[in-house]
Amino acid sequence: MSDKKYVVRVCLGTGCVSGGSLNVYEALKRDVESSGLKDITIDFTGCHGFCQRGPIVDIDPGSIFYSEVKEADVTDIVQLHLQEGKFIDRLFYRDPSTGEAIPSSQDIPFYSNQQRIILRNCGHINPENIDDYLAVGGYKALRKVLLKMSPEQVIAEVKNSGLRGRGGAGFVTGLKWEFCRRETGNEKYIICNADEGDPGAFMDRSILEADPHSVLEGMIIGAYSIGANQGYIYCRAEYPLALERLRIALRQMDEHGFLGDNILGSGFNFYIKIKEGAGAFVCGEETALIASIEGRRGMPRSRPPFPAQSGLWGKPTNINNVKTLASIPIIISRGSDWYSGIGTEKSKGTIVFALTGKVANAGLVEVPMGIKLEDLIHGIGGGILGGKKFKAVQTGGPSGGCLPASMLDSPVDYESLTAAGSIMGSGGMIVMDEDTCVVDMTRYFLSFTQAESCGKCVPCRVGTRQMLNILQRITKGKGKSGDIEQLERLAKTVKFGSLCGLGQTAPNPVLTTIRYFRNEYEDHINNKRCPALMCKELISFYILPEKCRGCTICFKNCPVGAISGSKKLIHIIDHEKCIKCGTCLEVCPKRFSAVVKVSGEKIKVPEKPIPVKK
Repeated sequence: MSDKKYVVRVCLGTGCVSGGSLNVYEALKRDVESSGLKDITIDFTGCHGFCQRGPIVDIDPGSIFYSEVKEADVTDIVQLHLQEGKFIDRLFYRDPSTGEAIPSSQDIPFYSNQQRIILRNCGHINPENIDDYLAVGGYKALRKVLLKMSPEQVIAEVKNSGLRGRGGAGFVTGLKWEFCRRETGNEKYIICNADEGDPGAFMDRSILEADPHSVLEGMIIGAYSIGANQGYIYCRAEYPLALERLRIALRQMDEHGFLGDNILGSGFNFYIKIKEGAGAFVCGEETALIASIEGRRGMPRSRPPFPAQSGLWGKPTNINNVKTLASIPIIISRGSDWYSGIGTEKSKGTIVFALTGKVANAGLVEVPMGIKLEDLIHGIGGGILGGKKFKAVQTGGPSGGCLPASMLDSPVDYESLTAAGSIMGSGGMIVMDEDTCVVDMTRYFLSFTQAESCGKCVPCRVGTRQMLNILQRITKGKGKSGDIEQLERLAKTVKFGSLCGLGQTAPNPVLTTIRYFRNEYEDHINNKRCPALMCKELISFYILPEKCRGCTICFKNCPVGAISGSKKLIHIIDHEKCIKCGTCLEVCPKRFSAVVKVSGEKIKVPEKPIPVKK
């Protein structure tokens, strides 16, 4: 029996919990206790980031990384690894190109090619235990700030670091704090914007679930710098686990003297309230968020005055994103010169992406600013699923831009993405393969931003609807000459005429896909053809007479009876009845491959079932 002291950590982030990690955690505790094992600690963490491989169990010593763990695997983990000191090979991550098993998380390319600063504690500490955060240096930065630095010195350090807001706009954080600091008045507010609404985005949620104290520590430092005694965390109600762990963290902070009156004996008082949002995408915009906290409908207002001048309840207010605030403690601890040495000349530090879509290694990724898209997608991301070809990547969420394969060599920073017609956004990155129709994808993103528009200003309310109508017509094969030019005119009008960031960026998917994939629009309009075979109204299914063997499998499985034929007779699809569900293609035996999906062409087939050719 092994006499080692083991620490077993189970990921209990939302992604792993949805895959059954809570059952794994409970089974581990139960089996270890019933086995009478000593010196075994069973603990849990927040999100590790490698969501594609969850549920994850990490065991020290050795940072042994077990992936896709099921409750049924617990017996082997306890008996073989914890009792006998033997590794369980089948649970190791395997390199997709070589098949090599990699035992330690430190050697897995997904992790080893990242530079984790914002995510420094995610997957390593128990987010519900403040002692874990203290053990890795938590609240040392706060102590340094409150006891040794003036507000002006803190702001100067943050400015010197070059940190820019990680919520999308990329405004210089220290300068933002300085503006608010200079405003007169004794009552000021600081707000943490955790209203993450991009489809496929989970960066802020994962950080709050895995390392809430880093965000809260950064928030207090920011409050001290601008002179605020009250803070709000605006987090959508759809994030119940993040909210639960925030509340636990706030209670622990209060108990340890990091919150409330006279924090650490410094004379500085600070309090935090949580405001649950109802899930409106537009409330990610600062002035709409403020309106929601005040109990009004979340709608943007024109600026100036800016929130730093007149924000929450008319008082000077500073708003920062989750990732921005999580960066503050380590900047204070390690120094602005250290931080500014990471990234590019104008885009300092690291950026966190939710890497999703048709990529082999989906998950939470943190990389230095300036990394090439190629290294991010094909390096850390492991390339495209199923050996397909890369087609495009959407950066910046639904308001971002769609970049083609020719731009994979481009660096990822604020300036480069803007020049390409996209944005950094809050960090969503959706990878698309050759089977993606960019016209239909653009229609999807426009449908999202149009539905989420608050409707206050005409360019956004009307313009996004008009663009969406045109895109819907094109994907249905009803596009006409001039539609592309009309889309471009509308997009530019909406972009330059909208009141807030939602309308100003909503046209980005339209403009970039026309810029880089114009031929695909033309194919849809002129040839009534979808090259990716995704637009339902532009595709047809045929049964090839030379390959059909009359097995009747497609006939029996068609849900609407659109297939005629019987045994040993060539089957025929009635296109007037066909709902284009693709069932016939799915069930046709691969040895026959008699069913094909086409777009923009017709295949000659018999008018009625005839005997199959021998």
